[in-house]
Amino acid sequence: MKVTLSALDTCESSFTPLVVLELAQDVKEETKEWLKNRIISKKEDGGAQLLFRPLLNKYEKETLENQNLYLVGASKITLLLGAEAMGLVKECNDNTMRAFTYGTRYNFKDFDDDNDDFLTMAECQFIIKHELENLRARDEKMIPGYPQAKLYPGKSLYHIRGYFGETIALYFGFLEYFTVALIPMAVIGLPYYLFVWEDYDKYVIFASFNLIWSTVILEVWKRGCANMTYRWGTLVMKRQFEEPRPGFHGVLGINPVTGRKEPLYPSYKRQLRIYLVSLPFVCLCLYFSLYVMMIYFDMEAWALSLHDNSGSEWTSVLLYVPSVIYAVVIEIMNRLYRYAAEFLTSWENHRLESAYQNHLILKVLVFNFLNCFASLFYIAFVLRDMKLLRQSLATLLITSQILNQIMESLLPYWLQRKHHVQVKRKVQALKADIDATLYEQVVLEKEMGTYLGTFDDYLELFLQFGYVSLFSCVYPLAAAFAVLNNFTEVNSDALKMCRVLKRPFSEPSANIGVWQLAFETMSVISVVTNCALIGMSPQVNALFPESKLDLVLIVVAVELFLMESYSYKNFEEVRRLTLNYLFLGHRKKRKVQPAKFFTAMLFAKKYILWSCKLICWPRHMIPA
Repeated sequence: MKVTLSALDTCESSFTPLVVLELAQDVKEETKEWLKNRIISKKEDGGAQLLFRPLLNKYEKETLENQNLYLVGASKITLLLGAEAMGLVKECNDNTMRAFTYGTRYNFKDFDDDNDDFLTMAECQFIIKHELENLRARDEKMIPGYPQAKLYPGKSLYHIRGYFGETIALYFGFLEYFTVALIPMAVIGLPYYLFVWEDYDKYVIFASFNLIWSTVILEVWKRGCANMTYRWGTLVMKRQFEEPRPGFHGVLGINPVTGRKEPLYPSYKRQLRIYLVSLPFVCLCLYFSLYVMMIYFDMEAWALSLHDNSGSEWTSVLLYVPSVIYAVVIEIMNRLYRYAAEFLTSWENHRLESAYQNHLILKVLVFNFLNCFASLFYIAFVLRDMKLLRQSLATLLITSQILNQIMESLLPYWLQRKHHVQVKRKVQALKADIDATLYEQVVLEKEMGTYLGTFDDYLELFLQFGYVSLFSCVYPLAAAFAVLNNFTEVNSDALKMCRVLKRPFSEPSANIGVWQLAFETMSVISVVTNCALIGMSPQVNALFPESKLDLVLIVVAVELFLMESYSYKNFEEVRRLTLNYLFLGHRKKRKVQPAKFFTAMLFAKKYILWSCKLICWPRHMIPA
């Protein structure tokens, strides 16, 4: 039986103080009383269930200074249950280290009901600090005495998981983690932006931090994601045999594996549709995207020439107009292509929902990546104009964030509120004896849109991660704008799921799925991009004035070292095959896979040659 604090008497007239709490001098009495009640209230009422009393001086009169000093403690049972909740590790009687649990407390060394030294002073204070920091508002809307200080009910990922399921809880968990991970980039980028604003070439230090950051954060997320799903019980949950998706159609027959009746569709027909229709269509869309990009550069050249000829203030503002127009066109093209990709993927008639999602994500990511980042790559590595790169990155990032907030949340919420008013009028006009509240809720939610999954939400974060990780070294404020956007994104997504769209059925998940691979791929590209930008910088080129060979080798070595974390298994396989082929093959006669070995060597050769061309290409030979 699980022991809870609500079932135990924790009232003590006197206690050993563990923490001193000091309030501001001008705190009102009603606020003090409210805080005291929150601290001593029971857990089920949203309190910390701690012991609390003001500091009393027996030898001196109570002065103004010690009127706002309070002593905080806890009963022994509170501390033991807190140690269990926090997972403190203690030594057992068999000399092993295990997480403490109250139910098995007698199995731990030195534990006794009369022994108050089982938990150290530091551990007791840490438990009290944890309880105070985790106080959450329940029904309160404001702090008594301070009506301007609003309170908002705290919702943890466990509450979200209980209401929406693991898939959406993982999305909010990733959004929260990604926002926190962006804060170091924003903190470093803000002073870097202020002090090195006019010098567009001093980006080496920030680019170095950028490539390390983009490599590390995804590995840390894997651990945090596994920790959450392990506690939810979905990490090692066996996936049931996947049934055909509802949209799959074909001739009704017997599945040779399951023996059940289901639609059958030849795989060669699906492959013909993919390679003869879908693939050419995607290539055509990519070509059209590049064509629109060249039109944008023509507009930039026209605005720049106009500004050079006139030099007025309105022409300086006109310099940003092509980027804004191009950013709006990118968003329109992304949404139109999304509809076309969904139609093509559905027309390909994939049997499984996982195959459908993988093909759809691949189509959308390829187009969105080229559509959003092709112009930035062209400016960075062909034009090599860092000033234009900074301007384009800032405009694309900010414009896309504003448009996404409007299209995803504000506009649907306005339409939903308008429909809500119409429903209320219909309810008031009814004369029948019905439950008006239930009728209003059913009619209102019936007209809500259907939530189609976390695809668009992850896609937005994917593009944001690309803007920050690829070229934020030339625009350090990119991370700061991403943090501000994500703070509003959490609330807008919650608004969208709770007020605008119907609640979806929950779906267990062990991770974020194929999006983990997508983010890792973007991270690998960001490592290559930042290393190339570092190699192109004047500061690094000044270290190698005579020959570029040393610079090329250093850049390639750094890239391979950082990319090793993403392909460790393949790296070890290539290393083992290399050793077998060069040194050990004639001794142990191990079987070497020539195809895998030579493929890896060919990739490394092409990779090094590409890096050499990128860094050592003379300036006058770069195509205009």
